[in-house]
Amino acid sequence: MSVYKRDDFWVQVFVTGGTFDKDYNYISGELYFKDTHLPGMFKRGRSTLLTDVKTLMMVDSLEMTDADRQIIAYNCDRSKSRHILITHGTDRMVQTAKFLAQRKFADKTIVLTGAMIPYAFGNSSDGFFNLGSAIAFTQCKPPGVYISMNGRCFDWDNVRKNKSTGFFEELDSDPK
Repeated sequence: MSVYKRDDFWVQVFVTGGTFDKDYNYISGELYFKDTHLPGMFKRGRSTLLTDVKTLMMVDSLEMTDADRQIIAYNCDRSKSRHILITHGTDRMVQTAKFLAQRKFADKTIVLTGAMIPYAFGNSSDGFFNLGSAIAFTQCKPPGVYISMNGRCFDWDNVRKNKSTGFFEELDSDPK
């Protein structure tokens, strides 16, 4: 991972917590936050993309408040990058995407992603795949707010988490 501060192309990555970054306590059996896995994931994936990873918070999205969303929006606004990736818990990801979209960040592509299974669980986690997909969408989608899960990229206002299947899906199935 490298940090790039010029006005040339780079991706700002904001970490907010969620299942993505949870670890497993082998004694108590509970999931908890220790630190983000993102720098190690970029290194493991042999990414040569110029990124700046900043942890804003480590919160389960079920506990995320509008005050937390305001912190995310403030940092998106302050970022000099036009390409922003946010790791987020899946349960309230759509609400945060809506919150950000209502702020109408000019000329910025913001993509939220997460995981259903913690990255720390190894090969059973979808986190590594979701991160790779989201970082690609962050670079190629036009300005706007998106959610990237399961190898797909959704407009913020046409997506939901299907709690029966554990997958994200379009609200409107007609292709645009």
